[in-house]
Amino acid sequence: MRPVRSLALCIALLSAAALAQPLSDVVMVPRPEGGEFMGLYLKGQKIGYMFSSITLSPKKDTVTAITELHFKAKVGAAVSDRMMKETRLYESKPGGKLLSFVMEQSGDGGNQSLEGSALPEGVRVVRKKPGQPNDIKLLPPSKEVVEDADQARVALKRNAKVSGTITDSTDLQQYGVTTTVGGTETRVVGGVKAKLRKVTTISEKEKVPTEAWVDEKGRMLEVQYGPMMSGMLEPEEVAKRIDLVEVFSLTRVVLPKFAPASAMTAPGKFTMVLTGVGEKFWNNTYRQQWKADGAGRVEVTVTAAAPKVLKPRPLADPNGGSNLKSTLAVESDNPDIMAIAKQVAGTEKDAWATAKKVNKWVYDNLDKDYGVSSDSASDVLKKRKGDCTEHSLLTVSMLRSLGIPAKRIDGLVYLVNDDKKPALYWHEWVEAYVGEWTQLDPTFGQDIANPARLAVGEESSAEITPLIGSMTVVEVR
Repeated sequence: MRPVRSLALCIALLSAAALAQPLSDVVMVPRPEGGEFMGLYLKGQKIGYMFSSITLSPKKDTVTAITELHFKAKVGAAVSDRMMKETRLYESKPGGKLLSFVMEQSGDGGNQSLEGSALPEGVRVVRKKPGQPNDIKLLPPSKEVVEDADQARVALKRNAKVSGTITDSTDLQQYGVTTTVGGTETRVVGGVKAKLRKVTTISEKEKVPTEAWVDEKGRMLEVQYGPMMSGMLEPEEVAKRIDLVEVFSLTRVVLPKFAPASAMTAPGKFTMVLTGVGEKFWNNTYRQQWKADGAGRVEVTVTAAAPKVLKPRPLADPNGGSNLKSTLAVESDNPDIMAIAKQVAGTEKDAWATAKKVNKWVYDNLDKDYGVSSDSASDVLKKRKGDCTEHSLLTVSMLRSLGIPAKRIDGLVYLVNDDKKPALYWHEWVEAYVGEWTQLDPTFGQDIANPARLAVGEESSAEITPLIGSMTVVEVR
C-alpha cells in the first residue's frame, strides 16, 4: 500500500503546486461577473451588440476568452445579419501561451469555422465550411499571450503600456497591438458620479485608435471606435435590441451639387474640396492629387485614363508579392477559381486585355444583390451574386490566379439614388498592375474606373472608419 499512498501524495503535491503557480494579471483584475454586453452604435443608431468574457478554469491552469459580435442592418432593401464568435484558450500563468482557438462565422457572408491548435512547429488551423472538404493550414508559431486577451484592464492594473499580438480572424495573420493608459475623468453613470480611467488600444493592422472608459469596478462603460462608432455597456436584453437602420443612407456623404459630366467618363476628371479628412489620407497617386486649400480644407483631383505601359502576364508584383498572394479571402489558388479564370482569359497574354476580360465576366455573371455577402472568393463564385465587395473579391482572386497583381480599393463612389440627391456612397473596386497600375470597377462594368470616386484605403481595412460621419464635401467641379 505504501507505493499507492506515495503516488497519491505526489499527485496531491503536484496539484497543490499547480494551484500555487502565479496567475496572469488578466484574471486578477476586476470585471463584470458572467461577462459584459455592449450595444454597438453607428452615428447614434444601434447596428449590433458585442459580448465578451474571460474565465479561469476550475484547475486554474487555463483561461478562456470569448468575444461575440452580432451586426444587423438594412443594406438597400435587404437585411444583412452577421454573427462572429471567437473562443481562445491560453495558459493561465503570466505570459501564458495561446493554446487553441475556434473562430466561428455565420449568417450573411456564409458559415465557416477556423479551429486552431498550437503545435511546436506552428499553429495548425482547420477551416470548415458546409459542403466543402476541410482546408488545413499551418501558420507560424503564435506570439499571442494571455494578457493580449484584455490588454485594456491589464494596462490599467499595471498603470503602464502593454504591447502584444493578436491573431486576426479575417486573414489569420498576427498583428501587433498596443494599449496605453490615459487620464481620469468623472462622469455620471446611472445617476451616480463615477471615476473613469481611459485606455487607448491600437492595432498595426487597422491603425484606428479604440478608446475605452473603465470604472473602479472594472466595468468597461463605453468604447469609441473612431468618431462615429461606439459601444455602450448595457444589460443583455437592451444590448440585443437593434434599430435595423439603413446603412447606405446613414453613411453617405451628400454633395453640394451634381458632379460634372467629365467626372463620369474615362478619360475624365473630378475635383472636390473636403473637410474632415486627416492628412494621413492625402496620398498623391497616378489618379489622385491632393493639396491643402486653407482653413482646414483639402482639394483632391481624381483623373482617369487608360494605362499606357502594357506588358504580358505573368507579372511580378511591384509591391513585393502581397498582390499575388492567395489568402483566406482571396483564394487565388482555389482550383475552381483557377479553372474559371483560365477559361475566361483563354489564350490572351496581354495583362490589361486579360484584366478587362475578367472584369467583364464578373460584371456579366454576378447578380447585383446588396443583401448577400460572402467572405471568400470561392463562395462568391458558387453563389454568383453580391454587392461591390463580392464583385471586387472575385475579380482580384481571378486576376491573381492569372499572374496579374491586383488588390481591392476602398473608398466612395458618386451616385444619385431614388431621392435624387447627389452623394458619395461607400464602395469597393479593383486595382491591377498590367505594366503600370490601373483601376477597374466590376460592379459597374467599367474597364477604367471613372473619376467620380475617392480612394481612401485598401483590402477592406477598418483604417477608413474615422472618415465615416466626419468627411464633408463643400465644393465639386
